[in-house]
Amino acid sequence: MKRILIPVLVLTAHMTMAQKAPINWYLNSPKEDKMFGTAVDNAYELLKDKQPQQVIVAVIDSGVEVDHEDLKDVIWVNEDEIPGNGIDDDKNGYIDDVHGWSFLGGATEDIDHEAMEIARMYHTGNKYFTGKDTTALTGDDIAKYKAFVQVKKDFKREQGTLEQQYAGIKMLNEYIQKVKAASNGEFSKKTNKAFVATDEMDIKLKKRMGMILMMYPADELEKQIEGGADQIGGLIKFNLMDADSVRHAVVGDDPNDYTNRYYGCNRYEGPDAMHGTHVSGTIAGKRGNGIGVEGIAVNAKIMVLRAVPNGDERDKDIANAIYYAVDNGAKVINMSFGKYYTPNQSAIDAAILYAKSKDVLFVHAAGNDAKNKDVEDSYPTRRLTDGSVASNWIEVGASSSEKKGKKLIADFSNYGSTTVDLFAPGVDIYSTVPNGTYEDASGTSMACPATAGVAAMIRGYFPELTAEQVREVLMNTTSTYKKKIVIPGTKKKAKMNQLAISGGFVNAENAVIYLLNKK
Repeated sequence: MKRILIPVLVLTAHMTMAQKAPINWYLNSPKEDKMFGTAVDNAYELLKDKQPQQVIVAVIDSGVEVDHEDLKDVIWVNEDEIPGNGIDDDKNGYIDDVHGWSFLGGATEDIDHEAMEIARMYHTGNKYFTGKDTTALTGDDIAKYKAFVQVKKDFKREQGTLEQQYAGIKMLNEYIQKVKAASNGEFSKKTNKAFVATDEMDIKLKKRMGMILMMYPADELEKQIEGGADQIGGLIKFNLMDADSVRHAVVGDDPNDYTNRYYGCNRYEGPDAMHGTHVSGTIAGKRGNGIGVEGIAVNAKIMVLRAVPNGDERDKDIANAIYYAVDNGAKVINMSFGKYYTPNQSAIDAAILYAKSKDVLFVHAAGNDAKNKDVEDSYPTRRLTDGSVASNWIEVGASSSEKKGKKLIADFSNYGSTTVDLFAPGVDIYSTVPNGTYEDASGTSMACPATAGVAAMIRGYFPELTAEQVREVLMNTTSTYKKKIVIPGTKKKAKMNQLAISGGFVNAENAVIYLLNKK
């Protein structure tokens, strides 16, 4: 599931009232700017006499606005495909895949909302055991039913959490409407302050809104609340439906047939491309054009692979997106998504190993639930079902723009001393969004492309390095912070090496210095 932390979620979960970060802070140098940015600008100064090779970065996500002013020049073009002729010119199995592919679209429609994976697992199990005497099961059905009982319990818990969140969002929206009704239709910092709250809940909401409006414009907050309601409301609705039949009706494939790789469409923007467009801007937004944002990798081309809906992605789609990326030349794959349940990890494992055999590097977001991944991992994961660990994988947590102190790590970020590799800028990241505009967003989804951008830069300027070697270099050249910081989701403190394997933050300048000195 793609998930950006927006103000409405901050209101109900992780309340962080830090000073808003400057635009493009993720490019800053820890040494000079005293922020744990990627030090990319300094790295380019060191590389000014070198010419990089182009590196294709596959963005497996919700879709990308390929004609955005800051992205149109950095989108991958399949030169072997003739646009719009309805023919599979390059014979790769995908018709008119000029900039990538969508595994979430059919002849005329596109999947927007999907259920959570735990809901799909529940409905599959419920259908299987309906009508069976569960007190007289034999053979494999005994273990299956035991697993189903746990799935049912988890599904009910997750659905209850979503319903609570949705109720909270509705309450926020109702409060805003009260303020507008009392202020000639205006909602702003000023009208919120002037609003006379009469009941206890409105008094609390007024205070919270006042704090949030110190950081976010009122119109942006309203838009985000609407988006949050749409996302969570859609999840609740689709969790109760037979999601497989909806998928079959829209896309036309059997979502449980993993032998079928060739389905979907070339509408790779999709109905909601905010997340993927934002991710792409951080990786490769056009540098030096004087507008918008400065992406990290000047040599990157973005391959658009739409496989992540509003809801949990399907293992089949992710596996096939990986195969497409590898077969069409990607050398870095950005995966700013994840979920906590998977029915077919082996299918993803096979795709990961295929990518490894072709020297492709994965960069994956650690997740936004302030969880210790050493205890509860998410999927996809480099920990394969056979017990091995994929070495072509970087797991990324999110850091903030704090110059020092206990809140360097985003308070929503997942972490893990044996599962998360490093941290990267993931709070108040300003980047491209649809309709040719720009917005801030926070999440490990934002930290992931910051790292993928650095990896693509390194792969372009030092093409002799393998995927595993790029990971090793980035791990060995992180910025470090020696004091203790707060463990996300707690009030306890720990050292950085207790939160990530490298114990540090991705640093392009350090990586380049190391590689130049090595030659």
